[in-house]
Amino acid sequence: MGAGVSSMVGPEGDGGGHQTGLGDIPESCVAEVMLRLDPPEICALARLGRVFRGAATADFVWEAKLPDNYRYMMKVASEERKDGSWDKMSKKEIFAKLCRPNPFDGGAKEFWLEKWKGQVCMSISSKGLAITGIDDRRYWNHIPSDESRFHSVAYLQQIWWFEVDGNIEFQFPPGTYSLYFRLYLGRPTKRLGLRSCSPEHIHGWDIKPVRFHVSTSDGQQAVSKQFLRGAGTWIHYHAGDFTVQDSSSITKVKFSMTQIDCTHTKGGLCVDCVYIYPKGFRKQLFPVHT
Repeated sequence: MGAGVSSMVGPEGDGGGHQTGLGDIPESCVAEVMLRLDPPEICALARLGRVFRGAATADFVWEAKLPDNYRYMMKVASEERKDGSWDKMSKKEIFAKLCRPNPFDGGAKEFWLEKWKGQVCMSISSKGLAITGIDDRRYWNHIPSDESRFHSVAYLQQIWWFEVDGNIEFQFPPGTYSLYFRLYLGRPTKRLGLRSCSPEHIHGWDIKPVRFHVSTSDGQQAVSKQFLRGAGTWIHYHAGDFTVQDSSSITKVKFSMTQIDCTHTKGGLCVDCVYIYPKGFRKQLFPVHT
C-alpha cells in the first residue's frame, strides 16, 4: 500500500507520468524529519530503504538526541573502562553506548541514557553506600542476588541504629530528578528454581517510620517519612526530588535513610541500591511507595 500511496502521476497524464516513491525523497529532508523524532522511531524508519538508512546515521541527527554534556559522560565512562575507542565512534554509536550501563567509581555506580529522550538515569549499589555496622556480620551481610543489577545486596539481620548514607557528584543535564531506595522486606531465597521469601528476621519496621533525606550542594532539601511494608516484594521508596539548572557544573547530591530510635531493634531488610531517574520516568514498571 505504501508504494501505491506514495506514487504520483506527472503532468503527461496517466501513461507518461513519472512515479515518485519514498526512495526519491532527498536524504536531507528525511534527516530534518528525524530531528523531530525519538531515537526508537528513527531506528524504525531506517528500515524503509537506503535514503532512510543514510539519514538515520547522520551525525547531526544523533548529536541532537545526546545531552549537551555528553562529552563529560564519555570521559567518565572511559576512565572506568580505560576505553579510548570513543573518538572513532559516530554520534549514533556514542548514543547507543551511553544507553548501556556505564560503571564508574570502581563499579559501585552506573549511569545510562534512557533511549526515548536521552535522559540520564543512575544507580548506586549497596557497596557504594555508607551503612552503619556493615562490617559486623552480627548485623549485616552482603548476599548474592540475581535480582540485583549489581548481583549482591546488603541484608540486615538485626540492629538498633539503622543508618544508610550515600552521595553522588555528577554533571546531570538540566531537569528534575527523583531518588529512590530499592528495598525488600525479608530474605529472598530460591527453592527448586522458585523464588520465595524468608520472613524470620522481619521486625521493627511497623513501630516507627524510616526517615529519608535528600540534599544538594546548592541548598535543596527533601525529607519524607515512610513505614516499610510489603514483605517479599522489591519496592522503590521515593526519598525526594532535586532540580538541576546547569549541566556544565558538578551537582553534589547527598541522601540517607535512617531509623535511629534505639527503643527497639529492627531487621529482616535487604538494601539493593539507590536509583536516580528523571522525575516521572517509567513509574509504572516498578512498585513505588511514596
